Amino acid sequence: MKLSQFKFKLPEEKIAQHPAKFRDESRLMVVHKKTGEIEHRMFKDILEYFDDKDVFIFNDTKVFPARLYGNKEKTGARIEVFLLRELNEELRLWDVLVDPARKIRIGNKLYFGEDDSMVAEVIDNTTSRGRTLRFLYDGPHDEFKEALYALGEAPLPHFIDRPVEEDDAERFQTIFAKNEGAVTAPTAGLHFSRELMKRMEIKGIDFAFITMHAGLGNFREIDVEDLTKHKMDSEQMFVEADACRIVNKAVDDGRRICAVGTTVMRTIETAVGTDGHLKEYEGWTNKFIFPPYDFSVANAMVTNFHMPYSTLLMLVAAYGGYDLIMQAYDVALKEDYRFGTYGDAMLILDK
Repeated sequence: MKLSQFKFKLPEEKIAQHPAKFRDESRLMVVHKKTGEIEHRMFKDILEYFDDKDVFIFNDTKVFPARLYGNKEKTGARIEVFLLRELNEELRLWDVLVDPARKIRIGNKLYFGEDDSMVAEVIDNTTSRGRTLRFLYDGPHDEFKEALYALGEAPLPHFIDRPVEEDDAERFQTIFAKNEGAVTAPTAGLHFSRELMKRMEIKGIDFAFITMHAGLGNFREIDVEDLTKHKMDSEQMFVEADACRIVNKAVDDGRRICAVGTTVMRTIETAVGTDGHLKEYEGWTNKFIFPPYDFSVANAMVTNFHMPYSTLLMLVAAYGGYDLIMQAYDVALKEDYRFGTYGDAMLILDK
C-alpha cells in the first residue's frame, strides 16, 4: 500500500472541536465486514451487538497534563514544552519537545508558573525539536510531580484548534484511566460512560484491561510513499495475566472479542502467540499495522474517524478492509459524522 491511497478531503468543520455532551451519545457507524452493510446508530446502542461472555479489551493508560508554557531566561520568550516521558526520577530528567526549537540551546534556563516557581535547565539536544530538561526542584518526587502537573494542561492534539477548557481535563481521559504515562488519550475509550459500562456488566459482558502509553507518534506525519519504509515510534505496553485469562477463554469459546481502539489492537497483536492466545508482555512496541494484515485475536473493533494519511486510518483499513473502510469514510463525510479525538465512533464487526 502507498501513502497516497489514504488521502481524502476532510473539511475543517468536520473535525470535532468539543466532545459530545454525554460520552455515550456520540454517533456510531456500524460496519459489517461480511456483508458491507453500514448502519447509523448512537454509541450507547453498541450494547445490542454483544452478548453474555463477550469481551471488550480496554486501554487503561492515563494521560498526564503534558503541555506547559515557560519563559526563556533573559529574553522572556514564550516557549511551549511538551513533556514526553520522565528519564530519571532522582535527577528530575525529562524528555521533551520544545517550540520554537531554534531558540532553545543547551545551558538555557526556562521558568514556569506565574512566580517562576519551577525552573528547568536544558542539558541535551536529542532531535531537532527534542531536548532533555533537568528540573531544579529540591522537594520529594511526589511533590515535584504534583507541582509540575499543576503547571500543565490537557495535551489536546493540534487539530483541536482552540484554547484548552476546564472540562478537557476530564473529557480527554477515559473513565477507567488508571496507569499514568500517555501524552494522548486512547480516543475510542472516551465514548464509554459509567452508565453504559454498568449496563454492559449487567448483560454479562467481560472487560479485559491492557496498558499502552499512547505517544505523539500517533500524530507524526508519514514522509515516505512506500509504507513498508515507515518506522513507528516505540510505545510502552503491559499485558498482565488477568487480561490474558479473560481474552483467551473468549478465544477458546468462540466469543466476540472487541478491541477498543487502535492502541489496544496494536498491543494485542504485539502480545499474541502463534497459537492465537494472548501472552503476558511488558516492554515496548513499534508495531505498524497497514493493509494487508492478518489479525489474530479481535473479531470486532471500536475506533474513531481518523485524519487523512494517518497510521490510525491505516490500521483501521487493515482491519475492516481498505475498500470498505474508505467507502465508510465517504459515507461519514456525507452524513456529517464528526472526525478526530472528540468525534464520533465506528464499530467494525467481523461476524
